[in-house]
Amino acid sequence: MRLLLVRHGQTPSNVDHLLDTAVPGPGLTPLGEAQAAALPEALAGEDIEALYASTLIRTQRTAAPLAAARGLDVVVRDGIRELSAGDLEMVPGHTPEGERYLRTVFAWAAGDTALRMPGGESGEEALARYDAVIAEAASSGARAVVMISHGAAIRVWTAARAGNVGVAFAAARPLENTGVVILEGSPSAGWQALTWEGAVVEPAGEGGPAGEALGVAG
Repeated sequence: MRLLLVRHGQTPSNVDHLLDTAVPGPGLTPLGEAQAAALPEALAGEDIEALYASTLIRTQRTAAPLAAARGLDVVVRDGIRELSAGDLEMVPGHTPEGERYLRTVFAWAAGDTALRMPGGESGEEALARYDAVIAEAASSGARAVVMISHGAAIRVWTAARAGNVGVAFAAARPLENTGVVILEGSPSAGWQALTWEGAVVEPAGEGGPAGEALGVAG
C-alpha cells in the first residue's frame, strides 16, 4: 500500500505556536483554507482510493476539498488524532514545557513507549491507536491511501515504524502545514518512507543527518 500522511492546514494555534491537541480543536485560518484548497492539485498525480481524517476539525476541513475533487468519502478515525499534550495542553511550543512534549514523544519513537505524557497517554497507547487505523486501511485493499493527520503524530509514527527513518531524521524535520510524508509497505511487511515533503528519503543503512526534536505539535 502507498500511504500518504498529510499534515492539516494552518490553524490559529499554529500561528501562536501552541500545543493544541484536544478534540475537537480549532478550524483553519484563511491561509489554512487556501492550503487545503491547493491539496487536490498537489496530489493530482496520486491514484487515491481512500481518504481518512482525524476527529479534529482541522483535518476534516483540510480533507474536504480533496474529497470533493476525487468523489471520496472522508473516513473519520480517532486513532490518527494528534499525540495528546495532557497537562501541557496550550503551552507555547518553544518553552521548556513545550520542549518536554517533543522530547517525550520522540522518546516513544526511540522505543521508550512506557513513558507517559504528564496527564496524557503513553507511547504504547498512542502508537497502537495510530497502527490500528493504518491496519484498517491496509485491510481494505486500497492501493493508495491519504490520511490527513497531525505534525507530531506523523513524525513520531514514521520514525517508529519506517525502517529507513530514525528519530534524529524525523526530529530535525518539522512538517509544514499540508506537508506530506509518503510511505510504501504494509503492517506485516513493514514500511519504508519514500519522500518527506517532496525530498527523497535515503534507503535504510545510508545514513542521515542528526538533529534535535524541534517544532510544534498540531
